[in-house]
Amino acid sequence: MASFQSFSARLVNAKQLSLPTRHLQFEIEGKERFGFIPGQWLSFKASESSGEEITRAYSIASPPAHDARFELCLNRVQDGFMSNFLCDMKAGGVVQCQGPFGNFTLRPPLRDTIFIATGTGIAPFRSMLHWLFADELRHLNRNLWLVFGSRTEADIYYHSEFLALAGKHANFHYLPTLSRADESWEGLRGYVQEHVKEIADKRTDMHAYICGLDKMVKVNRDLLKELGWDRKSILYEKYD
Repeated sequence: MASFQSFSARLVNAKQLSLPTRHLQFEIEGKERFGFIPGQWLSFKASESSGEEITRAYSIASPPAHDARFELCLNRVQDGFMSNFLCDMKAGGVVQCQGPFGNFTLRPPLRDTIFIATGTGIAPFRSMLHWLFADELRHLNRNLWLVFGSRTEADIYYHSEFLALAGKHANFHYLPTLSRADESWEGLRGYVQEHVKEIADKRTDMHAYICGLDKMVKVNRDLLKELGWDRKSILYEKYD
């Protein structure tokens, strides 16, 4: 189990994923390795101009590695101090962190699993899926679905990564779905719950992990329970 730590993290690299969303890569100062469990989150601290200290939590969007780096996927929130502070950071900038925290992690033994995400709720699943597929024994004889809901094609974060994973692993079923797709989109349309039902119906031997805004999480939890799923098989994290 990863243990609680306080540390300084230096921004190594940043890139724009969409107009409001950035991918940030940090390196922990003074450490050779950073241990955490896929699905966990970190707490970030910074002070406003008034001197008030602000703390916010963000899921780690990268798998554990043999170094002291981690990555985030986050939206700028209007009037949100921390999201704008982090998104405005330049390479070499430093922020204070604590963690890792959280129990939104894979439950052993691994079953056939549906990962359900919208928006930056994809962050913990990017960590989990890259970790799972890094070692064949971690996902052997299991089917894994990622149902990822976005508004438009430009909002599908890490699209090429998930396409590559699906191309390499026949047991990974990547299902991006768009609620505001234009005519050129050839993939799924509509909201995630419409496609979750097709996978989950008559299957009570699976796990589901749900991450996103409260309304989406509730709709999918209710759907799975209506289909006869045990609530212990439904794990979720809300971003509201």
